[in-house]
Amino acid sequence: MIENIFPATRPAVCLAPMAGFSDRTFRLLCRERGADLVTSEMISAKGLLFMSERTRGLYLPQVGDAPYAVQLFGSEPPTLAKAVAIVEQDLGELLLCIDLNMGCPAPKIAGNGDGSALMRDPVLAGRIVRATVKAAHVPVSVKFRKGWDAAHENAAEFARVCEENGAAFLTIHGRTREQLYAGQADRTCMAAVKQAVNIPVIANGDVHDAKSALDTLRETGCDGVMIGRGALGNPFVFEEIVCALEKRSYTPPTWDERRETAMRHARMALNEKGDHAIVELRKHLAFYLRGMHDAAKLRTRINTCKTLEELEQIWG
Repeated sequence: MIENIFPATRPAVCLAPMAGFSDRTFRLLCRERGADLVTSEMISAKGLLFMSERTRGLYLPQVGDAPYAVQLFGSEPPTLAKAVAIVEQDLGELLLCIDLNMGCPAPKIAGNGDGSALMRDPVLAGRIVRATVKAAHVPVSVKFRKGWDAAHENAAEFARVCEENGAAFLTIHGRTREQLYAGQADRTCMAAVKQAVNIPVIANGDVHDAKSALDTLRETGCDGVMIGRGALGNPFVFEEIVCALEKRSYTPPTWDERRETAMRHARMALNEKGDHAIVELRKHLAFYLRGMHDAAKLRTRINTCKTLEELEQIWG
């Protein structure tokens, strides 16, 4: 089943799970532009056990969805196993894989022993992977970081623990938890993870165009790249990278095409979630404005609009 994720003739190009950003609408736009794998926002395993409709709403499918991954976070093996059963029942054949979040640096996540905090307890992390793999009928992947801090960089060892407990593939973000998103992603660390295991490894961090993707793949030997912040306001980046990998020509979008995509993004999101979602949508639209003439003025106006009609008057 992992063959459905990794193309046979080139490295995989993937959209990172991003809380507050990688919702269904954005995932669809990125798939249209060539992303091989898209993943839901991170979802609390405990929240699923309480059958929270808000939590389930982060991954429930709609008509037209293609298979995608669901990312879960938590630190209790039995809870993760039960959560997997719920996700599989809800998604059926639309579930491509389960991704375990062991890299989130946010204080509210790591502070509770979840996310990147698990890198400080590889034994527990291994138990979580093993329990999830046993419960799942789809591949299980793990996303993690370079380590907790500069004094505890254990990515290669952590990768081996994940592999030994049944992970089908891994994603390594080349920064420590302490770094958050500052500094540069360490490609040497990514290469060390790739060399440490015999399963596919996806490189994550500072990939934002074709050049950075090709450089990352060349320096790390990884089996794919994952794009997070570089895709915000720029779903075209997947097409750009895929064209480079397949040695095809690529024409960047014009400003009119960028605006049309932004407005389509807005219409799709608001049609699905209602006008109340305009506040959440504003942050997406701000990224589409990067580099545009009078971006600051447009951003100010967009941040005050309350309906799609107002947005269309501003930018339609």
